[in-house]
Amino acid sequence: MSLHEYRFRNVWSVETAAARLFGALVDLANYPAWWPDVRAVDRLDDDTAQVTCRALLPYALVFRLHRVEQDERAGRLRVGISGDLEGFCEGVVAPGSPGRATLAISQRVVVNKSLLRRLAPVARPLFRANHAVMMRRGQRGLRAYLAGSGAE
Repeated sequence: MSLHEYRFRNVWSVETAAARLFGALVDLANYPAWWPDVRAVDRLDDDTAQVTCRALLPYALVFRLHRVEQDERAGRLRVGISGDLEGFCEGVVAPGSPGRATLAISQRVVVNKSLLRRLAPVARPLFRANHAVMMRRGQRGLRAYLAGSGAE
């Protein structure tokens, strides 16, 4: 794996029905309402959105998400990613214990943003930590969002 390639895997457990979790995940326009590090989502067409993210470190990533798969019955989502990042992100939603659902997230990306490519030899651990913080805040925000009235 090159210095510029990243693979991440996260599993989130959320107190909600699987169908409700799936619905929140496919509603990209509302991500900024629950995920503090997703700063903007701009719909480009029915299958593509431009997303701007910024977590703790002083840089933003701008990339496009293009829907590749959306199968609610199987609980599968997959988007292709292009822009500052190139690759894919996929999620699998499954019912968990009563009243809970899980989301398994797999990401594989290559960083295209030139600043991050130049800094990777020394800053790669910071980039991974920044991603971990962003994912924890996303899970916490999604849990709160689905516990409230915002996702009905």
